[in-house]
Amino acid sequence: MRTFNEELIQFIDASTTPFHAVAQMLKVLDVKGFKKLDECEHWNLEEEKGYYVTRNDSSIIAFTYPPSAEKGYTIVGAHTDSPNLRLKPNPVTKSAGTVRLGVEPYGGVLLNPWFDRDLSLAGRIVYLDETKKRCEKLIDFKRPIGIISSLAIHLDRDANSSHSINAQTDIVPMISCGEDFDFSSWIMEEAGVSDGKLLAHELSFYDIQKGSLIGIKEEFISSARLDNLLSCYVGLSALVECKNPMILACMDHEEVGSDSHVGAGGTFLEEVLRRIAGENFSVLMRQSLMVSCDNAHAQHPNFPSKHESEHAPLLNRGVAIKINSNQRYATSSRTQGRFVQCAQAIGVTTQTFVTRSDMGCGSTIGPITATRLGVETIDVGVPTLAMHSIRELAGVSDAYGLKQILLSIGEY
Repeated sequence: MRTFNEELIQFIDASTTPFHAVAQMLKVLDVKGFKKLDECEHWNLEEEKGYYVTRNDSSIIAFTYPPSAEKGYTIVGAHTDSPNLRLKPNPVTKSAGTVRLGVEPYGGVLLNPWFDRDLSLAGRIVYLDETKKRCEKLIDFKRPIGIISSLAIHLDRDANSSHSINAQTDIVPMISCGEDFDFSSWIMEEAGVSDGKLLAHELSFYDIQKGSLIGIKEEFISSARLDNLLSCYVGLSALVECKNPMILACMDHEEVGSDSHVGAGGTFLEEVLRRIAGENFSVLMRQSLMVSCDNAHAQHPNFPSKHESEHAPLLNRGVAIKINSNQRYATSSRTQGRFVQCAQAIGVTTQTFVTRSDMGCGSTIGPITATRLGVETIDVGVPTLAMHSIRELAGVSDAYGLKQILLSIGEY
């Protein structure tokens, strides 16, 4: 389990953006013999083979072929994106003798923890090379290049009691002193492209601090982007080891609603499944099970009242099954029963999570996918603290337990 968690942390450290997360997954799949597919070409799928296909380089679907004639596929769903600070198209501003880069919050970012952190920058650029050919490239500075400094408490005496954050004016990373700064030249130089012209970019700041195992007995995982790269890695690890037919669908844009051509609300997964199943698509969906894996809110020891006591997942006490009567989660008694039966049979504990009735409930790709595909679905997740913070916390045994269930649930 320790090796699993160390490799999980290494994966997350390298996956600074959805583009980099997909690139890391491709490395693993290529080593395991999975073959790359192109959506623009005809597919000739061979039995006992593994395949993968990407869209926008930020969403990926990988699968073994063929599906089970009796039980279809176990479809593991996760998402590659995490809340962050995304660079604006024309980001350069200057103030108080410093050069700053304007950002836009992506998703439901918890903004307070972004102050006074060593920040780096990563993402994708599109440019013209010296021959005027349009090219794309992933870049990652991999070093601290920016910081958002807090206002000293001497200048904000209410900082510890009533401080609010203005996303337009307060969260602007500074990267340099002086007046001379050419953003396009700087990015192209960092990308190692000579004589090129920057056309567009999708770049995000991230905390340079690497993930770690912490606690007296190292019982916690502390890292950025646990939501939801943890589930991506768990699903990937299960896929390459599983003896039962499995599909892994890691989709972008979940944190902003999933409504895009690469999100769960788009056509990507459905089109892949139709190409796999042909005329038997409806039958395949009736046979299959979707396991939507997204982190669950663990009970916070300093704020226990934010949870209902009977449905408050604890760290290192098992995978949380997420239930909501208003279908914010797609779990049914049937899918819950199958999941619990499997977990009990292999000796893995589970918990249940239900949001307090007087609080709003988030959602996942589970209901979106279930609606689009008509597939029975269960929403589960590893209990996590500080979700959507720049650094989140989970238990070392929970992700490993989820992997064990995914490896076996196709038998139930």
